[in-house]
Amino acid sequence: MAVSALGYYDDFGGRFVAETLVPALEELENAYREHVLSAAFQNEWRDMLRHYVGRPTPLYRADRLARLLDPAQKTIGELWLKREDLCHTGAHKINNALGQVLLAKKLGKKRIIAETGAGQHGVATATACAVLGLPCEVFMGSVDVLRQAPNVARMQMLGAKVIAVESGSKTLKDAMNEALRDWVTNVRTTHYCVGSAAGPHPYPMLVSELQRVIGDEVRVQFNQQSGGLPDGVVACVGGGSNAIGMFRAFVADPVALYGVEAAGEGVHSGKHAATLTAGRVGVLHGARTMVLADDDGQIVEAHSVSAGLDYPGVGPEHASLMASGRATYLSATDEEALASTERVARSEGLLIALETAHAFARLPEIAELERNKHGRPARLALCLSGRGDKDLGTLRDRLGFGKDV
Repeated sequence: MAVSALGYYDDFGGRFVAETLVPALEELENAYREHVLSAAFQNEWRDMLRHYVGRPTPLYRADRLARLLDPAQKTIGELWLKREDLCHTGAHKINNALGQVLLAKKLGKKRIIAETGAGQHGVATATACAVLGLPCEVFMGSVDVLRQAPNVARMQMLGAKVIAVESGSKTLKDAMNEALRDWVTNVRTTHYCVGSAAGPHPYPMLVSELQRVIGDEVRVQFNQQSGGLPDGVVACVGGGSNAIGMFRAFVADPVALYGVEAAGEGVHSGKHAATLTAGRVGVLHGARTMVLADDDGQIVEAHSVSAGLDYPGVGPEHASLMASGRATYLSATDEEALASTERVARSEGLLIALETAHAFARLPEIAELERNKHGRPARLALCLSGRGDKDLGTLRDRLGFGKDV
């Protein structure tokens, strides 16, 4: 989807920030056009993706899970999983982090900061800084520090300083607030490595460009392994980076796009993160997009069992895709995500991230929609955005695994 010169995807996007940050954002936008889109940068970055990250990641046909979800084989013809969990660091986040840190180094920045919820973006940024030789500081809500302890340890081992944020809900939104405050103070020497396709222009454009490698690979792999294009592609949505990376390659094709948000304890419970499903238009972290807000326009706390989806906003490109009807956004509850995690583990031997589990939870409904549309069992491709070892503490507490040994 095209972005305007002012950073808008139709009615969503833009740049709503303090004047102090405008020069840095303009510098980043110019660098995007001068460097990121250049053949030299693409060759260097893609060489690292291939030899360091492990791309292309496989596209795996999950027949046992497909039959478990659809025993009669009436709705799911083929189910393919894009294995981003096999990237170095265990998730798609490394694609973007490596690209941004490489760009920051070319701009002469001396320090990298980042925000993280589930910790995967923090780990990815710390990894990129380690391999490219830059210091890294990661802001993380104190609630997420506790529930994502393995990733905190990984960041520290990689040399990053992890800063626990105690304000607000002490989760992803508040980590991003603190990172922005730091950037305002240190904007000349510091690059803020945003982890999702959200925030002020040009971040949504930059992140989606660095993540579209996911969908570009799926397009080639699906044609080679199955023939043609999938009927639909599916991904979980928090801020939306893995989903927009999956969607970007198929927006112009007759392929259905499905995003699945976190319904938490239910979209009517007041404890959820289903921004596109139950939100309203507002401004958050420098962009006009869909947000969770009260009648007075104040941002309200989001909730999800998955730290990476616990965000009261979404990237503006997703808001535009929803408003235009080009993409369909569903939601899944905490309990549905937990059940999907166990189901995928026992049918395919894959321990998936709780974020990704939300997408798996809606597969039966999505397959039914596509069967009704095409009159045959659907061919679906799902972005398995990350592995679930980071969530073992939550799985132990919620499902009891590891307690009875």
